[in-house]
Amino acid sequence: MRTWIFGACLSALVVGGGLKAAYADETCNSPFTAALIKGQEEYLHVWTLGMKGVGDESDKLVTIDVVPGSPTYGKVVDTLSVGGRGEAHHMGFTDDRRFLWAGRLDDNKIFIFDIQDPAKPKLHKTITDLAEKTGFVGPHTFYAMPGRVLVQALSNSKDHTGRTGVIVYSNQGELVSTYDMPTASMGGDGYGYDIGVNPNQNVMLTSSFTGWTNYMMDLGTLVKDAGAMKNFGNTMAVWDVKSMKPIKVLSVPGAPLEIRWSLKPGADWALTATALTSKIWLVRKDDKGEWQAKDVATVGDPAKIPLPVDISIAADGKHLWVNTFMDGSARLFDISNVEAPKEVYSKKIGNQVNMVSQSWDGKRVYFTTSLLANWDKKGEENDQFLKSYDWDGKELTERFKIDFIAEKLGRAHHMKFSARPNSKAIGSTMDVYRSLQN
Repeated sequence: MRTWIFGACLSALVVGGGLKAAYADETCNSPFTAALIKGQEEYLHVWTLGMKGVGDESDKLVTIDVVPGSPTYGKVVDTLSVGGRGEAHHMGFTDDRRFLWAGRLDDNKIFIFDIQDPAKPKLHKTITDLAEKTGFVGPHTFYAMPGRVLVQALSNSKDHTGRTGVIVYSNQGELVSTYDMPTASMGGDGYGYDIGVNPNQNVMLTSSFTGWTNYMMDLGTLVKDAGAMKNFGNTMAVWDVKSMKPIKVLSVPGAPLEIRWSLKPGADWALTATALTSKIWLVRKDDKGEWQAKDVATVGDPAKIPLPVDISIAADGKHLWVNTFMDGSARLFDISNVEAPKEVYSKKIGNQVNMVSQSWDGKRVYFTTSLLANWDKKGEENDQFLKSYDWDGKELTERFKIDFIAEKLGRAHHMKFSARPNSKAIGSTMDVYRSLQN
């Protein structure tokens, strides 16, 4: 019954709404996010890992004013500590943008923030029984659906391996249903990581990473453990969204991470990057209408394990930012021919770099540094910052930097944009669809 209700609600949007629901603000958001920041974003929220000996040592939501000309431009205007250090990681909006969900990969807590006043978020609810109620741990991706939030977990409470599943919650944080990741019977490995939905294709893609035992291990120890290095995902799953059933498993070796569907109207393809093999993979239908995955480009020198991490696709589907953690570089690929992406620009951002977020118009790009507490670099190489850049199509020009250690904040990880509800920056998704058609 739960699956039918979920599917029926989605079906109404796919069939009745179509492309009306296909766009959001920063280009990695769920297509079901209602409001669009088509102008200047006003606030940047950074989900931040607490560090021992730094400030209050707690994980926290850090809010930054990013409006040029503002008296507090480039400054922290609010911090909201949630207590303890549980490996703060990713965030995601509800479909109405009222709430911002954020998770911790170690203690499995999920925090729901009310951002009705984006300058001063409030903690609305904390979910503490994820493992007990679902058997899954490591809440990673938070993905808006109509009246629902999909949570992709990374591991399980039984053996802490990578076998896991997807959890569905109501926007208010009530558990609705769970779905296991496809395993050997379908050619899957049971692993999960990210979620990406294309409503017009009625398709959801999921990617794969590793379990709690690996991601909580020190990186130096991990890479020397041959057995542990075999415990990474090598697949992506294709799901029928309305029924929430996996229909095919694709071979994508090397831990495929973030999934980005093209936002260009009519496009039917998505990209991901593999962390361990330094490849960009294209997922699209072949001539027979079957979903396939294809290795289409190399990121840096794979022999040096640059470790591609976050990626961000431009709204017009012509460019892709790819961050490589180990060399601290941001790389821009021309994907106008998505079958053969070409690196056209690169810039060293710091000793390490992880997350990248760009504005809808592509003119502003933000970077943060932390990957995982036990995977970040040590000593003087342990940069922890937020950097804001302008992008003119040729060069990144730094606008401001916040040193998260100097400011006693911690390790800077995931970012989300927001704006006041009455802001001129916010427009409808249909406005953007029309602008992209013209």
